[in-house]
Amino acid sequence: MFSTSILRNLTLAGLVGIAISASVAQAETIEVPVGSQGQVAEATHLRGKKQDQVTQELGEPLNIQGPVGVPAISRWEYGAFYVYFENDRVLHTVAKHQG
Repeated sequence: MFSTSILRNLTLAGLVGIAISASVAQAETIEVPVGSQGQVAEATHLRGKKQDQVTQELGEPLNIQGPVGVPAISRWEYGAFYVYFENDRVLHTVAKHQG
């Protein structure tokens, strides 16, 4: 059968593997309130556009958060809505919570 040292090494290897996979699996989360998750009709045409095109159409954002994670996600804030980017392309536009 297995010796005590082999079982100890297998257990140690398993624990190290779990620790490594747990550290790799961590990601930063951007939370958006449920009331803010509606699309903005006047900004839906932005989907797929690059950041410089958005700046040309809407001007400079009030605030920029990110980028975070892989792929890089960032959020630009405008008056009534947010624009979410993956790398430099628009993913979604989301209405700000009014309340």
